[in-house]
Amino acid sequence: MDLGIAGRHAIVCASSQGLGKACAMALAQEGVNVLINSRNQESVSAAAEDIRAVAPDVTIETVVGSVDDPHCRGAMLEVFPEPDILINNSGGPPPGDFRDWDRDDWISALDANMLSAIELVRLTVDGMGSRGFGRVVNITSSTVRVPIPVLGLSTAARSGLTGFLFGLVPELSGKGVTVNNLLPGPFDTNRLRKSKEITKHLTKNPVAGRIGDPAELGAICAFLCSAYAGYLTGQNILVDGGLYPGAF
Repeated sequence: MDLGIAGRHAIVCASSQGLGKACAMALAQEGVNVLINSRNQESVSAAAEDIRAVAPDVTIETVVGSVDDPHCRGAMLEVFPEPDILINNSGGPPPGDFRDWDRDDWISALDANMLSAIELVRLTVDGMGSRGFGRVVNITSSTVRVPIPVLGLSTAARSGLTGFLFGLVPELSGKGVTVNNLLPGPFDTNRLRKSKEITKHLTKNPVAGRIGDPAELGAICAFLCSAYAGYLTGQNILVDGGLYPGAF
């Protein structure tokens, strides 16, 4: 199925591995020119080569830095000054007990998982609206819907992002710009594999019987960015293999 976005330009944050890389890969395979980002030069260069191998006809650019750094955000927009697609993504803060988190921990989580995304939206959506097409997809977490105590820093920041951005939907949808959130549950990523605290909460999936393949989320992301998804906006799309214990 041709998603109708070949030739578009996408900024995909935190995309040298895991879910971000899967989204970048899926978009590139649809003919989208993609800017990928990581804090590590070696990692982002390797990811760029992987993507070029499956999508040799599109442009793959790289920017090294953390999305909570304004210099990194500025560098991304220097490379792609008029993106059609913005995928907000950032690694979550470490798990722990809320009794141990001080103000610096909270501010760091907000910068990485809420404020940096809002700033990239601020810098891009007016241009998208003026051109009549735009797609913003925020990779948040299933914990926005079902909070897990040890992931409280992430849950609070991502919930704040959700609330703020949904307030923009009525203003943007009439301009051809959609805003949606992907809420991943347990996926086969380094973050899940490396953290016993997270793993013990997320890997017991009696419905799917497995954790997710990042490529599955990447494909959903690509559809949300497609020409066919213009009427789909303001949604929290839960991708958790059926773990959510409710109908609504």
